[in-house]
Amino acid sequence: MKHYKIKEIHLTWQGEGYHTGRRAVFVRFTGCNLWSGREEDRHKAICQFCDTDFVGTDGHDGGHYSAKTLTDHILNLWDNPDECPYAVFTGGEPLLQLDEALIAELKRKDIIIALESNGTLPAPEGIDWICMSPKANTTIVQDHGQELKIVFPQEGIDPKDFNNMKFEHRFLQPMDGNFTEQNTEACRAYIQENRQWQLSVQTHKILGIP
Repeated sequence: MKHYKIKEIHLTWQGEGYHTGRRAVFVRFTGCNLWSGREEDRHKAICQFCDTDFVGTDGHDGGHYSAKTLTDHILNLWDNPDECPYAVFTGGEPLLQLDEALIAELKRKDIIIALESNGTLPAPEGIDWICMSPKANTTIVQDHGQELKIVFPQEGIDPKDFNNMKFEHRFLQPMDGNFTEQNTEACRAYIQENRQWQLSVQTHKILGIP
């Protein structure tokens, strides 16, 4: 039986993008194809600005789960019996593990499946909401979905390069760090001139929500 390596699982609110403020169970897979997650490797990583810990299974409710036990755990965490559970699968890069078998089990229990991916791997059928956040110096293969979210400004990425991709909603999100204020202004200026884009703010960091 296949088991999925999970860094952490928690019931929270979506903090960014189109579904900001929506209640969600976040499932963070271990592993990424753009960085090992180890600080000593950051300087040679394809994505060097990641601020997420996706190494190991030692986070809240982390561990090794089968498709059934992971699905059951999501259902146990969900706190609104009048609404279909909404689960966000993230990482690292969730498509290293999220597969048809897990999707089928989630669908069997009427769980709404949302994905946050870097776009370098194709998404299987059955995912309800695909949010693609591209990183520079990668080959994007997931060229359609519901949400495109670019961390901005990002050297090597021009939002215009994604004009022909089929996404329903487009967001620029200020790169966090020492220059967050300047990066927010850069997003505002770009959006002012390119109205098909919207601003995404990491409200979970502002509010201290996990």
